[in-house]
Amino acid sequence: MIFSLRKLALLGAIEQPIKLSAGYFAEAIKSSVQTAARRLQELEREGFVHRRIIVDGQWIMLTKKGVEQLKKECYEYQELFFSTPKIQLEIAGRVITGLGEGGYYTTLEGYKRQFEAKLGFIPFPGTLNLSLDLLCIVARKKLDGRNGIKIESFESENRTFGGGKCFPCKILDDQAEGIKSAVIIPDRTHYPEDILEIISPVYLRGELNLKNGDEIRTRVVI
Repeated sequence: MIFSLRKLALLGAIEQPIKLSAGYFAEAIKSSVQTAARRLQELEREGFVHRRIIVDGQWIMLTKKGVEQLKKECYEYQELFFSTPKIQLEIAGRVITGLGEGGYYTTLEGYKRQFEAKLGFIPFPGTLNLSLDLLCIVARKKLDGRNGIKIESFESENRTFGGGKCFPCKILDDQAEGIKSAVIIPDRTHYPEDILEIISPVYLRGELNLKNGDEIRTRVVI
């Protein structure tokens, strides 16, 4: 299915809708007309494309979800073929008040056990949330293409809790010397891409005397 999505993108369906027949698309992906039609239906059903049927074909354009899926594939190929030794990425942001969900999720046993085993610490309940400017958003996006430290999903009390990944980081503040911390990126999150969440075994706001609007610089190991 990703192959078909990539072909649509190469045909120009990222920038604007393209007019397409099942026969033409069958030639593009070297399949039967029936298979080509089925692939387009699957892409629409998964939310990767917008599709409008007309008398002599259909108009197709990739959705935001479809574009993000291709970007994810691109990042994975880069990681596979152009991987580099661990590097440190500097990301700065301003402290903001979060949604308050971190305090709940970081105390769940299914997460706590993994944090302790994989990061070497049990987080203080909650996350330190940083608002990023445009330049740092670009830097933050580089984390999407890295594997990080995998946090597995789990089930508890008839509910499934999603996974994510973590990246060890260092807060560049003399007072933070020696304090372990990590950027956490949940697979599912209510936060937009300009928010960075950090977990630590200590209450960072109190430890570093932080208030909303203070700038924090971090060095993330990726």
